Amino acid sequence: MKIEIPQSKIAKALNNVSRVAMGARATLPILSNVLIRVNGENVTLTTTNLDMMVVDYLEVNKSEEGAITVPARLIADFVSNLPRSETVEIVTEENRVIIQAGEYNSVINGANASEYPDLPGFDEEKMVKFELPAIDFKEGLSQVMVAASNDMARPALTGVYFNTSEGGLYVAATDGYRLAERKLVEKVEAEVVAIVPAVSLQEVLRSLDDKVEKIEVLFDETQVRFRLGEVEVTSKLVDGSFPDYRQLIPKETDIKIELKRDELTRITKLAALFAKEAGGSIVCRTVADAEIFSVASVANEFGENNSDIKVKVEKDGRITLNSRFLLDALNAVGGTEIEFGFSNKLDPVVLRAKGVENYVHIVMPLKG
Repeated sequence: MKIEIPQSKIAKALNNVSRVAMGARATLPILSNVLIRVNGENVTLTTTNLDMMVVDYLEVNKSEEGAITVPARLIADFVSNLPRSETVEIVTEENRVIIQAGEYNSVINGANASEYPDLPGFDEEKMVKFELPAIDFKEGLSQVMVAASNDMARPALTGVYFNTSEGGLYVAATDGYRLAERKLVEKVEAEVVAIVPAVSLQEVLRSLDDKVEKIEVLFDETQVRFRLGEVEVTSKLVDGSFPDYRQLIPKETDIKIELKRDELTRITKLAALFAKEAGGSIVCRTVADAEIFSVASVANEFGENNSDIKVKVEKDGRITLNSRFLLDALNAVGGTEIEFGFSNKLDPVVLRAKGVENYVHIVMPLKG
């Protein structure tokens, strides 16, 4: 096998794929390797951890067919430290990889490509496919992934739920304490019901290049594939049932106010400074007569904090929230003005950007 390629291209490709190998299962040492394969004019770099696979398709100056696997971290670090102006030549001799770039050279011991595992194949004719702008995908997934759980005891909640409703494609995530939903595609032809691991989606977002304008997404019953420019990420789906989350989103709230997002973020951060000893709990109030919305910390040994914002409100209300969850929601909602709605101290808070209907974030209250 032989490859000649500019340092900038091979360094970027190795960076794209090596993250998966670096987190691979220690029980299979070859999973810490990257598979380099030349087949005709096609050159691919592949890594997998058996749950997810990343492939980078490369254009090279020259190539000769062959395949080998080499330690991903070592080759990625070596190539990334070479001068960007150099052309990198990679040649194999049996299970040895010789890398040369100008006056720089290295020999890395590899392993036979036949030992490298692969995810099950795809039958694209039977798959559900859709395409969407990369900017919408990135924004939408970032908005919901913040609500995904890290608790592996409930695997269905560690993923993002792709689902169709009334012809549109939605993504949603919840950890039982907050919930986020975003409409991703206005209209899709086929039905989608799939839970994609959040860790796989994080890899997709990290691999997104600013030059990528469109993303193609393909589903079958057990896997999903994301095509983004020269990179392809394939992941197993989470085997489980996602909760019927739409019944948790209030259709209406008794109290609805409009706030500057920056102002609410500021006073929430101030209250959070004093709320650490109380598990991060803060109290949000509306006072109709005074036309204020206040955020306060619970008094403790450090002291207490209370801040007010002038608002138009018609009803008094009080609710206790986790400050971190509220700040995460405000960051995800975006926009300059937000709608903050709730009914009583036991009902969830509903947060939306003013005038935006395709995204909603709810935060469950704390007892208090």
